[in-house]
Amino acid sequence: MISSATDLPLSTIPPIDAALNGSAAVFLLIGFYFITHRKILAHKICMISAFFCSTAFFSLYLYFHYHAGIIRFSGQGWIRPVYFAILISHTVLAVVSLPLILITLTLALRSRFAKHHRIAQWTFPIWLYVSLTGVIVYWLLFIAYTPIGAPA
Repeated sequence: MISSATDLPLSTIPPIDAALNGSAAVFLLIGFYFITHRKILAHKICMISAFFCSTAFFSLYLYFHYHAGIIRFSGQGWIRPVYFAILISHTVLAVVSLPLILITLTLALRSRFAKHHRIAQWTFPIWLYVSLTGVIVYWLLFIAYTPIGAPA
């Protein structure tokens, strides 16, 4: 049994983070389906699940980079600018998404659904993009190309 994050080898954190990002994306998509079909409770469960996946991701992400430092992308040629375009858009929108997610969730929990709906129309696609590109960044950085400086 794992008693703390310190028991996890650093190399196990990136795939866990990718799984959390992917899970958040799945919950977001299913939650969107449910709200368009007026299944409010199911929507709420999915969105709270997506929030917990993203929160767990962010906690592990901070822990990993605190201990592992910067991991450099080793890809060369045409993939390099593609990777950095994805990474930069992912990072900028991740920063934007954090307050949007918190505001959207707070409005829903306070039953202020008209305002919730207006901001959720922005929050949903940004959050989904960040979750999906997080998986892509992981795949490019750790799977498709051998990272420079990655912990063993």
